[in-house]
Amino acid sequence: MALLRLRRAAQLTIPLEVRAALKVKEGDYLEAHVVAGGVLLKPVAVVARKRAWLGVIRAVSEVRDRKPKRRENVKGEEERIAREVKRARRG
Repeated sequence: MALLRLRRAAQLTIPLEVRAALKVKEGDYLEAHVVAGGVLLKPVAVVARKRAWLGVIRAVSEVRDRKPKRRENVKGEEERIAREVKRARRG
């Protein structure tokens, strides 16, 4: 068990063994939840809004429209889509 002391400006120093177990370092963010009998700290990843938005734009730009194969009719395409939806729901 690690003992923490509340410092000036309500700061806590997290002991080395706890930081190592959580794999956190200076500057990382922790999410705090009040739970029965205490506080739960969980490491979280924070992504800058601009960086996240660029990732969304990149992902959207990679989306390609799949046209049906020439010999496949519309009904065949609908059946293929239905199979893909079922497969995605299972997995």
